[in-house]
Amino acid sequence: MKGLRWRYTRLPSRVEDAVSVDEGEEEETAPAPFSAPVPEDPVEPQLAEASQVLGTSEMRQLSLHLPPRVTGHSWSLAFCTSRNGFSLRSLYRQMEGHSGPVLLVLRDQDGQMFGAFSSSALRLSKGFYGTGETFLFSFSPQLKVFKWTGRNSFFVKGDLDSLMMGSGSGQFGLWLDGDLYHGGSHPCATFNNEVLARREQFCIKELEAWVLSG
Repeated sequence: MKGLRWRYTRLPSRVEDAVSVDEGEEEETAPAPFSAPVPEDPVEPQLAEASQVLGTSEMRQLSLHLPPRVTGHSWSLAFCTSRNGFSLRSLYRQMEGHSGPVLLVLRDQDGQMFGAFSSSALRLSKGFYGTGETFLFSFSPQLKVFKWTGRNSFFVKGDLDSLMMGSGSGQFGLWLDGDLYHGGSHPCATFNNEVLARREQFCIKELEAWVLSG
């Protein structure tokens, strides 16, 4: 879906530098974009516990866009800020032992809900990783899903002080800082997405990371 293009306030230089340094590193070959038709009837997600960010309706809508290989998998809450605190390092620790995939869901201080699906667990990395199954999404208020365009393979990159998803022209589709409090969103070539939040820079109120496992 096409939306308005926003003018973006440049992110801190340390984040921009991450793209210029790492875009040439560890780029994984991604498969062709997934274009199978969306099923008409949603499969009820099997949640081990209730989400504090998304309701049953939102979870059901998201399940329609997940890769077929995870259909019917249970959703386990590996990390949430209300329980584990606002720390990216803590998020990485909770991801240890999981291979993924992971659904990252956020609510910001404006009440906007958005996030990303990662084809593998979130982790520290020297370069970008992931596959074309990765996508961004936003409820504004209707669900909008931004799939891989095939233009580059900058899916996910994890530093100690930032988590980035999608990139292009020095900007990120979704960016979170090391405290999991500040973040940013900008249209990027990887997903051709709109700004996910109401503003290009936002403050996180609640964040959850769900591991989908069979």
